[in-house]
Parts: sequence; C-alpha cells; structure tokens
Amino acid sequence: MSRTTRASKVLNTVFAPVIRGREDPTTAWAKSVAQVEREAGTQDRAFADGLGVVFASIAAEPRLTPLGWTFVLNSIKDRYANRLRINSLLAERPEIADEPITDPVFVLGLPRTATTLTHRVLAASPAHRGPLMWEMSYTGLEDPAVAAREIKKFDQGSQLVTGLFAPGLKHMHPSRAEQPEESMMLLPHGTYWALLHGAIPSYRGWYARRSATELARDYAYLKQGLQVLQHGREHKRWIVKYPGHLKDMAAIKEVFPDATFVWTHRDPATVLGSTCSLVETMWAMYQKDPDPLEVGQLVLDTMVTWVNSALESRLSLPPSAIVDVPYHTLSADPHAEVPRLYSAIGATWSKSDEAQLDQVLARPAGMRPHQYDMTRYGLQPDQVEESFAAYLRLLNTFDELDAEPKAEM
Repeated sequence: MSRTTRASKVLNTVFAPVIRGREDPTTAWAKSVAQVEREAGTQDRAFADGLGVVFASIAAEPRLTPLGWTFVLNSIKDRYANRLRINSLLAERPEIADEPITDPVFVLGLPRTATTLTHRVLAASPAHRGPLMWEMSYTGLEDPAVAAREIKKFDQGSQLVTGLFAPGLKHMHPSRAEQPEESMMLLPHGTYWALLHGAIPSYRGWYARRSATELARDYAYLKQGLQVLQHGREHKRWIVKYPGHLKDMAAIKEVFPDATFVWTHRDPATVLGSTCSLVETMWAMYQKDPDPLEVGQLVLDTMVTWVNSALESRLSLPPSAIVDVPYHTLSADPHAEVPRLYSAIGATWSKSDEAQLDQVLARPAGMRPHQYDMTRYGLQPDQVEESFAAYLRLLNTFDELDAEPKAEM
C-alpha cells in the first residue's frame, strides 16, 4: 500500500510546472545561501558547504517530488539561518560561550524502544530541561513575543504536514512545538538525513569519511545551541535525546565529559518493523511511492552500525556513565522504574514528579496503535537475529526478549 497521500499526488501535479531550480541544484543552493546571508548580515561558508552536500544528495534522489524538493530546500535553508543566528549571538555576547552545560543526560537507544517517553519523563522534572522542538529550529535568547510567533508557525506547519502529506505520523511520533524533541535538530550532520528523506548514498558516503574531529565539531555546535538557550534563564540539567547518539558516544564524551547516557533497550526483532514503517512514512513526504525494500536495507544497516558502535564505546566508558532501561521493565511498572531511573542518574524523585507521571505517560487522545510488519521491508527474523547477535548477547543479560509488554509505550 502506497504511503504517498492523494493530496500529495495532486499538489505535486499542480505545482510541478512552477517549481524552478530542480535541474540545477548547485545553483539553487548557492542562491539560497546568498539570500540567508543577506538577511543575517553574516556568513559561515564551511557550514553552508556541508549543508550543500546534504541538499545535493537529496536532490539526486530519483523519486524526489516537486514538493519534496521545495520542503527540503526550505528546511536546509532554515538550518543555515539558525546557525548564523547562533553565531551572531555568540559574537555579540561572548559570555554565552562560558555557560556551563553541567551533567547533561543523553537518552539514546534503537528507535521505538521508548526513547521519546523516557526523554519526556526525565525532562518533565522541574529540575530538568529538554530542548523544545521550536527552539531548536529558531535558537535564541528568551523573548516571549518571538516564542509565541515561532510556536504558532511551527504548529501550523506541522498540522499541514500531518493533515495532507503524512497523516499516519501523528500516531507514530506525535509532536508539538512546545514539547522536548530530538537533538538532531541541532546537529548539522548525521544518519538522520537518510532516515528522513531517502537512501542518499552520496551523502552517506561523505558522512562516513568524516574525521573524529569533524564529528566532535557537530556536537560542539549542539553545545553552543544549549548555551544560547540557557543564557539568561534559570540553569537546569539538560535532558537530550536522539536514538542516533548511539553511534556517537565517544564524541559526546569528548564535548560533554560529564555526560550520562540513558540507554533504552528492546528486542531488535520487535522494533525494526516499526522503525521501517516510520521511515517509509517520512520518505513519502518527499518521494513518490518509496521502495519498502530500500527502506528495509537502509534501516537494518543504520541500526546495526549504531548498536555496534555503542557496544564498542561501552567497553571504554565507566559503568556509572550508562544507565540501562529495559523496555519491558519500564512497561511493567513505570511507577517503580522511573524513580529508579532518577536515582541512577543522580536526580531527586519528588512528589511533584510522582504527581505528573501519569500525565506524561498518557498516550495522546485519538492516537491509534501503530501497525507494521518487517517482512514488508524484506527483513526476516533470522536475518535480524544474526545482524544483531552482539547486541542480543548484552540484551539477554537483563531483558526478557520474548515477554509481552504490559503496555505499549
């Protein structure tokens, strides 16, 4: 069954003749860069060139639609504009660079293992703070008028996307501008570009060849974003989340030496089909009829790379730096497991945390169960078991792989 909506097909047909620049993505990106730099009054060409690699690779996707082209170009332009905004603030107020990002928590784990829930549970504490979706796309100092404008703009855009182009997304990963969201929005590069847009082999090859220094530079930019968001506000402990942090634990420790990792776990055979379904839904916003087999191969390759890198990093990290959260344990008794998690990261579990836990755990009204089957994506249970053999050995030491969860989280 196609994930490309009827509305998307109609609009792509209508607007295709008037969308220009697709035949020359290099020139289109150069014009976009010039426009952003004129409006910002500054530039960062190294950053722009890196984003240009992303854009050129997505633009080369054979199934990219006219609307997909437009969405991608505007999204990457906004990334560059936000970078220049952060650079300008750091130049105007050098003291921002001295803001201490103390004992941050990085929530990571394979997708669909309750990373989002764990992130929001931890970020809900009055002593903690998770970066909000809107403020990672428009990163600035505290300004209620700007916040109101950007929140409205973001939620309107999100409603348009889920209403016309990806109606299933609100059931798979519901999000709002004012909710804590994934820190990939403040990372210029990562495997998330492929998971969101397409196979993009040229970008994936370029990304794989980057040095450890370049990877650490990505996380230095994430730190700068958090410093801007913290400046002039009450200092709280940052709770950051993105499943792909699994691959970058060593780089994170280099930039954030006192970071703690909260690693959520679940049997890969259970989560892979769900992840493929989510990726196919994301691709359908930009592509015409994504190939499920291409989705399956990309997801498998990406997830195995993430996990194997994390297992290697785990060997060199002190045990206190990693807190394991098995999905079935969290599902069975969140009112016991969440306080344990707070204690494990050195946080205080308060009466106010307990009082709001059920509200944080509650699924949004109208949210339907997510249906999926990994065989649609060319994946078989024995293939998944073999690919994740090293991870399963670890998982078998503290999780019940064949147990039914008490609740879907």
